[in-house]
Amino acid sequence: MSVRFPDLPSCMRDLPVDHRGFPVPWFVAWVDGEPQFPVADGRKFGLAQRQDRCWVCGGKLGRIKAFVIGPMCAVNRVSSEPPSHLECARFSARRCPFLSQPRMKRVGEKNLPHGINQPAGTMIKRNPGVALVYLSLGYSSFGDGRGGTLFDIGKPHAVEWYAEGREATRAEVLASIDSGMPLLASQCDRDSDPAAARAQLGRMHVAALTLVPADQVAA
Repeated sequence: MSVRFPDLPSCMRDLPVDHRGFPVPWFVAWVDGEPQFPVADGRKFGLAQRQDRCWVCGGKLGRIKAFVIGPMCAVNRVSSEPPSHLECARFSARRCPFLSQPRMKRVGEKNLPHGINQPAGTMIKRNPGVALVYLSLGYSSFGDGRGGTLFDIGKPHAVEWYAEGREATRAEVLASIDSGMPLLASQCDRDSDPAAARAQLGRMHVAALTLVPADQVAA
């Protein structure tokens, strides 16, 4: 058990801990006895789907599912990872080094053995600076056309935005969305009907803006 984090959810207290004192999420792949942050174990991916397990702690999920996603996933409402418990998702958004530190880069994923799950779909390899805990009452899975599985996260029940381990401001969320939209727009140009794809992206962008937090009022 990690003593580094007093806010560690009870359902995560049986997870192994790395040399820094960080709990190792259930989904993380292990190679030669070492956790490979943030690479997923393909076997765990299948178990999470079939057995309705939390992606972070491995426990049984309840009715409400929480996805930890970036702002671009808030636009297209697609996740490459299964959902988690709300408390596990919140802890991840606040404490995960990549999610809580905007300057943190992704860990390399080269030379990993067979069975290690590579993300489905097209990953935007940047640190968006903000993380979104997206609560969904219903979601579905679909294929990415290349043998991978993605998740349609459905309509939001509630959302919580985080940056640097705290609640994100409206300005931070908007800045992250604005900087990421050109990346999604470039993918529209690969579509068979780029104009229609861009029009659909515009509608999704407008819908995503309704999820952005309101301006904070000074006390």
